[in-house]
Amino acid sequence: MNHLYLERHDTENNMHRFYQMFVTPGLFDDWSLIKEWGRVGSPGTVRKEWFDTQEDAIVAGKKLCAAKCKKGYYAIRTGK
Repeated sequence: MNHLYLERHDTENNMHRFYQMFVTPGLFDDWSLIKEWGRVGSPGTVRKEWFDTQEDAIVAGKKLCAAKCKKGYYAIRTGK
């Protein structure tokens, strides 16, 4: 999982949200999970979380993805 894009739509409540995640290497042999979320079509809020290994960042991303899917988000497109 290098990139994951999720969306959630609820037209009755006018809710059209996205959540995306990227796993990228840092400058000091570390890895980051970059998370962005917000309303579809608008710029989102971005946060970074740092990890010692790529595997740790991927595991954190997968856990977050599972939690989002339980709330009604679904994958639109994914990276490698």
